[in-house]
Amino acid sequence: MGERYDAAKEIYKKVGVDTDAAIKALAGVSISIHCWQGDDVGGFEGAKALSGGIQTTGNYPGKARNPDELMADIDKALSLLPGKHRLNLHASYAIFEDEIADRDALLPKHFKKWVDYAKERGLGLDFNPTYFSHDKADNATLSSEDEEIRAFWIRHGQASLRIAEYFANELGTPSTLDIWIPDGWKETPADRTGPRARLKDSLDQIIGIGYDKSKVYVTVESKVFGIGMESCTVGSHEFYMNYAAKNGIYCLLDNGHYHPTERVGDKIPSMLLFSDKVALHVTRAVRWDSDHVILLDDETKDIANEIVLAGLDKVILATDFFDASINRIAAWVVGVRSLQKALLLALLSPQEQLKKLQDERRLTELMVLREELKTFPVGDVWSEFCESQGVIPGFEWFSAVEEYEKEHLSLRK
Repeated sequence: MGERYDAAKEIYKKVGVDTDAAIKALAGVSISIHCWQGDDVGGFEGAKALSGGIQTTGNYPGKARNPDELMADIDKALSLLPGKHRLNLHASYAIFEDEIADRDALLPKHFKKWVDYAKERGLGLDFNPTYFSHDKADNATLSSEDEEIRAFWIRHGQASLRIAEYFANELGTPSTLDIWIPDGWKETPADRTGPRARLKDSLDQIIGIGYDKSKVYVTVESKVFGIGMESCTVGSHEFYMNYAAKNGIYCLLDNGHYHPTERVGDKIPSMLLFSDKVALHVTRAVRWDSDHVILLDDETKDIANEIVLAGLDKVILATDFFDASINRIAAWVVGVRSLQKALLLALLSPQEQLKKLQDERRLTELMVLREELKTFPVGDVWSEFCESQGVIPGFEWFSAVEEYEKEHLSLRK
């Protein structure tokens, strides 16, 4: 591979790009990888069905059925991914030694096994309260007009905040706590203000318990619509953008949670003019928020380019997709690798030169250079990056997944 990388290095050097520096920068990017791809968002509470507009399609054999299987599957995926990453947990993945605690009574001890797992592997942990797939989430959660229901979910948010702080203290790295709720209406509501006022009060009570902002990054995640809430979502982008700005927390942008013609890449620079960080859930929406596996498509490349332009330290980066129709470990690997490839493409772009051409209105030259860059040998630089991380660079990694499926996944009935 040395000769091919050396040749690629010289090609990029002609446009002022240092490939060694790009590889080093990419090696420092930690992506928070979502655990729920491995078991179709099932969790460990024994829920019989998903709710809150959450759906998975397909029944590919080998779904993880318990913590040990899920951890083993995550290990396999991590072994095929270059770089050092993080793990993103939902509250429904609590591991109970004896009695099951309801969500408003979750404690750090219910996630001790995850902390032990993370410590052994040098991983950071991020967290999400689970406001779906629960009998108290049938109508609404933090915006509920039923004060007992709303109080239950407020306690759940407070408990989740404490768990995220526990992660940060134990692992020595900040933990992101992302709040998303499925509250909304199938038909146009008579009152939008009341539910949003209740949501605001609920969030105030959650973050009002006090926490170390240097250890926990609280984020709020909007959605334009979902199954069963097609006409109005309480937690809209405008609501959360203003709430985050006023309260010193962060917006989380999921690129499947907007109208099909909206691009999250276009939102990132605007958000960062008014906040020191922005959080992302990267997915692939096909016509709607369908959480397809991330591919190296135009939107992913656009998002990655804006991340690099903004500064890698400005973006809290996580994945969010779940596909039950294909091998789940392969889905993890393809999705995360695709995002890393998009970041590498951005790091290999002569960003300062491109900006200079734009500022000088040399737009023809800008277009020409951008088009030429598309056929530069990024694949050879990617291979060098993977090999430097001790990971199989090419398609051959899939053989390891097939072997794992034969030895482990196929035995799960």
